[in-house]
This record gives sequence, structure tokens and C-alpha cells, in this order.
Amino acid sequence: MNWVEYIKWLLSECIYDNYLPEDLITDEAIAFLAERLTTPLQIEHYLQRAFEDAYQAATKPVTRDLAEAVLNVGLNDLEPRLIRHGYNAKVLAELLNIRVSEVNSFIHAQLPPGRTQDLRDQMLNMGIPLYASEGS
Repeated sequence: MNWVEYIKWLLSECIYDNYLPEDLITDEAIAFLAERLTTPLQIEHYLQRAFEDAYQAATKPVTRDLAEAVLNVGLNDLEPRLIRHGYNAKVLAELLNIRVSEVNSFIHAQLPPGRTQDLRDQMLNMGIPLYASEGS
């Protein structure tokens, strides 16, 4: 799917008739988001965040720099990366035979180092992707 066309279509469906998508977000920002995001849900989420950040900063249109700043916050953190691969806290707890609260503590780096390493090793042995790969 061509994500640039999808983003432009989405904007045309969501904005008032007297605005053009170019009034709200630059083509460079659209191209950047289309290149980095892989699902309609991600696109909608990060577009909303970009518009919210632009509004708070009294900036219009959304620029590539602003879009990059929005994406750099959390997109490749451990929890979103695991979720993209189908591993939420409940699934991980079942696979590792531990409590969901311990999984959450692991995800947020709140476990002792030895326990963290033990869980990390177990997950890697199961083939769970803990590290960002090129293109992720």
C-alpha cells in the first residue's frame, strides 16, 4: 500500500473543506511518516500526536522535524516493539510462567539486574525479538 496516498486520503476525510492537507502538514513530514510507519493504526496514532504537539507549540504546518521528534519518543522502545510482534504483557507472562506485574517490571527496567538477565535470556531463547532490527 502507498502510505503517502493513505495519509493524504485520511487527512482529506478528517479536515474541514476550507483546509488543504498542505495547510496542516508538509509533504516532507507526510513522506517521513509514510516511510517509517507500517500500519494504519500507527499512522493514525502518530499523526494525532504530531498535530497535538504542533498545536501545543503553536506551530503550523507540521514539519518533518516535528514528525521526527514525535516518532523518536517511544516507537522503538521495548514495549511497543514487543506488541508489534504480538507479545503483550499477558502473553509474555503466560510464556514465561510469571506474573503480568513482573513482565511489566521487566519492560520498565524495574527488576534487579540478575532477574532482568534471566528473563532476557529466556525470551531470546524462545525467539522473542528484544532488540530493534534494521528497518524496525
